[in-house]
Amino acid sequence: MKIEKMREMTATELQNEELKLKKELFNLRFQKETGQLENPVKIRDLKKEIARVKTVLREKTLKRAEG
Repeated sequence: MKIEKMREMTATELQNEELKLKKELFNLRFQKETGQLENPVKIRDLKKEIARVKTVLREKTLKRAEG
């Protein structure tokens, strides 16, 4: 998902997105340990996506605190 699209989302939507991504990351890690993961790069990409969501959430929190 593009960061511009994330910035248009509400804080609740972003929190739901973060939760969804964390569940997906858990499933990928589980697949890795059981030897079923086909593309290990997905884990790295998913971690970066989670970081983007957290960054936008933090931006929104700071904006709300300012004004």
